[in-house]
Amino acid sequence: MSERPTTAYKVLTAEQMATLEHGSFAGAPIDLADGYIHLSTAAQLTETVDKHFAGQSDLHVAAVDLDALGDAVKWEESRGGQLFPHLYGGPLLLETVVANGPLTRNEDGGVALPVAG
Repeated sequence: MSERPTTAYKVLTAEQMATLEHGSFAGAPIDLADGYIHLSTAAQLTETVDKHFAGQSDLHVAAVDLDALGDAVKWEESRGGQLFPHLYGGPLLLETVVANGPLTRNEDGGVALPVAG
């Protein structure tokens, strides 16, 4: 099995991003219902946006340092048998976000990853 990524991504509404920018984000309604914060790898991000955020505008993407989250991240099978990173045991802290920005698309239609700095 290949090495797991050290960065994952959280898609947020503008309101959720504003909450995170104040220090922490407890989760979207689906996160609260499931008991963990859903994250996606770079390879999974576009499909996640297309499936769960279709038709929504004013979305943001936060890049999260998985190493900073330590054992709170569990890799669990989900859509199509893929392993997704899930954050258990607490809010997503702003201090673990290494980059964020408005959701934009590349020329090929994929979601552009946020760039720090």
